[in-house]
Amino acid sequence: MPSADLGAPSVRPADVEAWFAALGLTPAERADRDGITSWDLVLDGRRRFDLCITVICDPSFALICWAHYAPPITDMFRKSYRRLLRWNDEYPFAKFSISEDERPLLAVELPADSTDADALGVAIARILGIADRLEEESKDWLWAGGRRPDYGGRGSRNAEFLDRYVSRLPELLEA
Repeated sequence: MPSADLGAPSVRPADVEAWFAALGLTPAERADRDGITSWDLVLDGRRRFDLCITVICDPSFALICWAHYAPPITDMFRKSYRRLLRWNDEYPFAKFSISEDERPLLAVELPADSTDADALGVAIARILGIADRLEEESKDWLWAGGRRPDYGGRGSRNAEFLDRYVSRLPELLEA
C-alpha cells in the first residue's frame, strides 16, 4: 500500500480501536509495523460465518478493510476472473482482486481524512453483506464439493451489528 505524506495523521490506531468498541466488534489480533497498524476480526454475516476481515490503518493515507474471500482459485482462471470482474461492476464501493497466492480478496477502502466509526461500520457491513449475497455463487471456491458445512442451526454472532446498517445497505443486509 503506498503511503502519502499529507502532514499530521488524520486517523490514528487509537481512533480505530475506539470505533471497534463503539461498533461492538472485538479484534482477534493487532499488529504494528513501519507506522502501519492492522487488526484481524472474525465476523459472521447472516449466512456466511467466520469471515476473516483485516482492517489496515495507514494514518496518512487510508483505512482499508479486506477479507480473504475464498481459498486459492484452482479452476479455470478465465472463468473466475470474469466472475470477479462482474462482481466489481455489480457491487459499487467494493473491490475484488487476487492475492499473490491466488486467493480472491474483497476490499473496501476509506480515505483517512473522512473516516469515522460509522464509515468503518458501513465498510465492514458491506463486506459481510456482499459475502452473504455471493455465498451460493461462490460455494465451489469456499467448500469442498461446493457443499456448505452444517452449522447446526447456528445464527450470526454479529446480527446486532448488521441490523445497525440494514437501512443504509438494504440490498446487502436484508434478513
